[in-house]
Amino acid sequence: MPGWLEAGLWGALAGGALLIGAAIAWFRRIPPRAIATIMAFGAGVLIAALSFELLDEAERTGGLLPTAAGFLGGACAYVAANALLARHGARHRKRSGGQQPSEADVQGSGAAIAVGALLDGVPESVVLGLSLLGGGDVGLAVVAAVFISNIPEGLSSAAGMKRAGRGPGYVFGIWGGIALAGGLAALLGNLALESASPAAVAVIMGVAAGAILAMVADTMIPEAFEDAHLLTGLITTVGFLTAFAVERLAA
Repeated sequence: MPGWLEAGLWGALAGGALLIGAAIAWFRRIPPRAIATIMAFGAGVLIAALSFELLDEAERTGGLLPTAAGFLGGACAYVAANALLARHGARHRKRSGGQQPSEADVQGSGAAIAVGALLDGVPESVVLGLSLLGGGDVGLAVVAAVFISNIPEGLSSAAGMKRAGRGPGYVFGIWGGIALAGGLAALLGNLALESASPAAVAVIMGVAAGAILAMVADTMIPEAFEDAHLLTGLITTVGFLTAFAVERLAA
């Protein structure tokens, strides 16, 4: 199977976890503390993945300076885009409570939330495409991290969308679209950078890692702390340790 096609399939599979989380939230009422617990665990998993699978690999591939530049650039780009979207009603797009505005509350918030969900998901998918560059095997830890973290993301956000009065067409349309966009991002990431220099690959991996870390800090951890409170740090640590163990066992 061509590497670009395999990357697209892995990206779509990982993105499909968003649909699983959304379906759980839509058809079952999940206690807020359970959502917070899963979100904290997913945050720890992502932090471990970007530490051991992204930054470490980027630095060994292209050096410290390109990796650091990409990392800071990715974080700055995410924060700037997130701040712009927050002004249009997408600030609480991952919140499961009543924080998300309805369309009547903030005109255009539905579109802003959709764009915000895309902003959150694309860096993770690009990483999956990059992990297959040069004919290598996709990193099991990366796939596991993205898949595991996407379930609470979809679950929490869909619960909030439902509370805000948005219908199933909107909710499942967003997450289905994000899953497809994730596959496309992984595919294009693999194709576009197949012949790129090691420094360029390091920059792109750093950008993805920086954006993911900023997303975790800005959207996932605040939602987790909302209900998990003092247990948030411990649960996040367990998620980190789990991803670290998967990465070592798969090596």
